[in-house]
Amino acid sequence: MRIDLHAHSNASDGTDTPSELIAAAVAAGLDVVALTDHDTVAGHAEAAAALHALPPGRRPTLLPGAELSCRVGGISMHLLAYLFDPAEPEFARERELVRTDRFRRGQAVVERCRALGAPISWEQVRRIAGEGSVGRPHIASALVEAGVVKDVSAAFTSQWLANGGRADVPKHETDPAVAVRLVRAAGGVPVFAHPGADKRGRTVSDQVIADLAAVGLAGLEVDHIDHDEPTRARLRGLAAELGLFTTGSSDYHGSRKTVRLGEFTTTPEAYQALLDQATGAKPID
Repeated sequence: MRIDLHAHSNASDGTDTPSELIAAAVAAGLDVVALTDHDTVAGHAEAAAALHALPPGRRPTLLPGAELSCRVGGISMHLLAYLFDPAEPEFARERELVRTDRFRRGQAVVERCRALGAPISWEQVRRIAGEGSVGRPHIASALVEAGVVKDVSAAFTSQWLANGGRADVPKHETDPAVAVRLVRAAGGVPVFAHPGADKRGRTVSDQVIADLAAVGLAGLEVDHIDHDEPTRARLRGLAAELGLFTTGSSDYHGSRKTVRLGEFTTTPEAYQALLDQATGAKPID
């Protein structure tokens, strides 16, 4: 089986529509694809409809999920949540709070970019985001359009949008222990996304991961484009020590990143371990 448990659509900061993501999963030969947009489930219905429009023999399994913005000890981190009940009120309320604050933060970041001389506008960023929740990648795309930086990656430096950069503005981020408990209360399964990705700034300590495991963290995303081999080996050892399963995922964002859908995958055994813990929702076939 080919299983990719981390992909984004234009419901957040990917460039593919949810329907296009399903088509891309078919083209990549995936058996399972997870739709994990940032703090939203807005793309799930379209992805499910696109899946059911396919002939039965050509359908991958769709795993509904989301990627949650968290912060601990001043360090940002992301938590992947799978197969939770999207209507569970406490978790739904927290996702809405994060999405609302993304809008405020996006406007503030655009204003900082303008103050630094970048000829971009909020209207331009909203056009790029479309129906999706505005995030820094959309602002980065506006900077590329304006000729300020050569590509999206070049926008995520201390000169512009990186954490703590000149144009960065803090946003509401959930304490990860609270997020783990919310996901579990909604019947979902929480996995720490790219925990050793140095490109994303400072990483949390092994002790923090152990503390999260004690309150319900289920797994670590190990095979990821931003992890080198020593990091992967270290994370596998930590996962084994803590009784966590490990996943592999592309973190696909369409044309916004160079990684290909299905470039990194999860073992069937880890996927089954995830399914065994889920009570909030079921995969969509």
